Parts: sequence; structure tokens; C-alpha cells
Amino acid sequence: MSDAKAAPVEVSFEPMQREDLEWVASQDKVLYPFPWTTGNFADSMEAGYSCWRMSEGGVSVGYAVLMMVIDEAHILNISVTRACQGRGLGRRLLDHLARLAWQAGARQLLLEVRPSNAAALALYEKRGFAVIGRRKGYYPTPGGREDAIVMRLTLEDGTDDATA
Repeated sequence: MSDAKAAPVEVSFEPMQREDLEWVASQDKVLYPFPWTTGNFADSMEAGYSCWRMSEGGVSVGYAVLMMVIDEAHILNISVTRACQGRGLGRRLLDHLARLAWQAGARQLLLEVRPSNAAALALYEKRGFAVIGRRKGYYPTPGGREDAIVMRLTLEDGTDDATA
């Protein structure tokens, strides 16, 4: 076994299309105990949110939904397929969203995350997000409700130059 890092994988970002909705919703079912439905993703597209699919070598590996509100952007959903997690693809998708937000005039990027989602929390903290609040009982769980940690990243000039 080699300790050498693998070469960066070529990824692409495409606007989510109607034909992507079944795949995206099926992935959300695999990833989350209380997933978004096909209708949730379709409604996001119809509302004009920035909806994206990330591919690696022509194979879909992730997706995201970004909502713009004046000078802020809010990540509503960001996910990498289970088989592709742990390879830096989440960071690349997050950087793509930050770049889009900056280019659209946002100066801060917001999101909510479950306290139990240690991998996502680590990614967001490493990327520079700061905890700014907590929403009590925000997420459903099999046994009740779980809080959401609210995080913010201040976008700076040069965000649009981040590596995709």
C-alpha cells in the first residue's frame, strides 16, 4: 500500500436538470434518514435556486442547492455519494458554491448542519466557516428532533479564484 496521494481527479459541475431529479432524490435517501424528496429538489429548481450536479469522469458523484438572498447565499443541500466520500469532493463542491455565491454578489455563505455530522462539521470548520448560532429542534430524528448548528463563511475577494 502506498502513502502517495492520488492525482487530483477531474470533476465537472453542471446545472441540475429535470432528468437528474430521480438520481438526486435516490442518493438523498441513501445518505439521510429524513431525505429531500424529488418534489423538494424540483421545487428548488422552479424557485430559481442554484442547483448543481457534480460529476467525475462522467459519473454523478454529488449535488447541491444554493439559495441567493440579496448579499448572502444559503446552502440548502450539499451532498457527495457515500462511495465517493473522504476523497476531497465535498471540499470541491463547497468551493464551487462559494465561487458561485461570490460571483452572484454574496458576501457571506450560510448553512445549517447536524451536530452529529462530524465529517461535515470538520469540513466546514477547515474551510473557514464559523459557528454563529443554533436552531433548537431543527432536524427530525427517529427519536425526536436534533438541533442545527448555524455556520457562516465570510466571502472575500478571490473566492472566485478558488480551485474547483
